[in-house]
Amino acid sequence: MPLTCTWPKQWASTAPMLVLAGCSDWQSALHPHGANARRILDLIWSFSAVATGTWLLVMLVLAAALLRRRLTETTHLPLEIDVRQERRFTRLVASAIALTVLVLVMLTTMSFFAGKSIASLSGTETLTVRVTGHQWWWEVRYFGNEPSQALVTANEIHIPVGDPVKVELDSLDVIHSFWVPSLAGKRDLIPGRPSELTLIADKPGTYRGQCAEFCGYQHAHMAITVVAESREAFDAWRSRQDAAAPAPAGEEERRGQRAFLSTGCALCHTIRGTPAGGTLGPDLTHLASRRALAADTLAMTPGALAAWIADPQSMKPGAKMPRIALSADDLNAVVTYLGSLE
Repeated sequence: MPLTCTWPKQWASTAPMLVLAGCSDWQSALHPHGANARRILDLIWSFSAVATGTWLLVMLVLAAALLRRRLTETTHLPLEIDVRQERRFTRLVASAIALTVLVLVMLTTMSFFAGKSIASLSGTETLTVRVTGHQWWWEVRYFGNEPSQALVTANEIHIPVGDPVKVELDSLDVIHSFWVPSLAGKRDLIPGRPSELTLIADKPGTYRGQCAEFCGYQHAHMAITVVAESREAFDAWRSRQDAAAPAPAGEEERRGQRAFLSTGCALCHTIRGTPAGGTLGPDLTHLASRRALAADTLAMTPGALAAWIADPQSMKPGAKMPRIALSADDLNAVVTYLGSLE
């Protein structure tokens, strides 16, 4: 039976989808929704224009040289030097060097002023959020007037529209990189070296971010969502998040809470208002109010939550969450309980 190569056909069918994927507004630096992102986009287009012009100029000179070589008959010996031609070449090379230096100076100047413009927002922030990178999820902490009033959540940042938000960045294990391309540029999270950036959104929306520095096996499944909303909606969200977890309302939820507290779940996770006070994993006090599970790996649905609890390693291999031995009834009860934590 003859062997056939199918990859050219597969590539031909998938290439248009890959190109069109770059037009998506979901996670794209080409669709800015904040002042910082717009400045970065202006820089991207400027660099792209200069690079395209340089490439076209080089191709034009190369084509002219090849064409001249074909049309011109030479009677010079191979090692004979044409003084006039050497002078022309010297002037041409010197001009090219001068043009290169001028372009580099221009691009460096543009980068400097773009960075200065972005830095000008620093110090004007009305809200501070601390984001800590873990393998492979994001811890998000909002500060209150007192240390005890700090709000801790995971993988989701809520910000008020139009207000600059200071994001303090740190990592507790390896190097990560915080990047929400529609709102700001990248910033590395290096253990022991805190950094910061400013987020500002022009209009309400949900903006996806991603760890942009390879940080281990599940690096690709380390996403973060920024939800920009009106000041009134943000204040209402913050008020709900500040509250302790609601008490179980029914027998199924009470059974789920007992199963949660009697297993290893309570050793790694916190649920405010209960004895669960673990800090190794995400805070679950208002888990059901989030849009996704496991750093945007799974949708927030009862089925996905049950699958994640039953066997997290099959969903996200290498994650630090172990498999918890629960009976089917206890698993359903825990899912019901966690689903009530809004």
